[in-house]
Amino acid sequence: MLIAKTETKSASSFTPVPVGMHLARCFRVIDLGTQKTSWQGVEKFNQKILIQFEIHSEDADGNPLLTEKGEPLSISKRYTFSFYENSTLCKDLGSWRGSPFTKQERDAGVNLEKLLGVWAMLNVTKELGSDGKEYTNIETINPVPAQIKKVGLPEAHNDTLIYSIEKSPQQDFDKLSEGVKKTIQNSPEWEQKSKKATPQDFHDDDISDINEPF
Repeated sequence: MLIAKTETKSASSFTPVPVGMHLARCFRVIDLGTQKTSWQGVEKFNQKILIQFEIHSEDADGNPLLTEKGEPLSISKRYTFSFYENSTLCKDLGSWRGSPFTKQERDAGVNLEKLLGVWAMLNVTKELGSDGKEYTNIETINPVPAQIKKVGLPEAHNDTLIYSIEKSPQQDFDKLSEGVKKTIQNSPEWEQKSKKATPQDFHDDDISDINEPF
């Protein structure tokens, strides 16, 4: 169960999503476990999740944004898995649904499975990292305008997946990219799971139905 409370990669080869506004569909929510981060020389350990989108948009010449395999580009955003009022996750999900979360909603929790298959408008930007490399980021997530919905949304491409280190089966882990797998395998939660003789499967009925804004 992934309940929230108070790197950009394509599906096949690395093709960055261009800067600008893009129609996108959420197809994965991934539990990354506890990860170490550094900011201004201070190291922290926080539980992280990854939300991944497939892009349904066109380049400046009107050509679909596709990988070399002809699949939609994808882009992800990593979040600290917390849902207090000023957290990035809370702000982004509030912007996505079109209204901020109330204290009552934050305290009750948000079922992240409800994000799967939901369409959004992503504002994609670029920034220079501390390592001197340029990175593509999701700056904001907004609801899809009514005009676009009236025209009709594109056909979905990727199967949806919610991944939990503790409960998801091995076959779900095998669907993840090598980079995401490596990140998960560096977490203490993965190490703990590896020590268990019989890992538990992750079933849809393990997802609670409390407060489902999506």
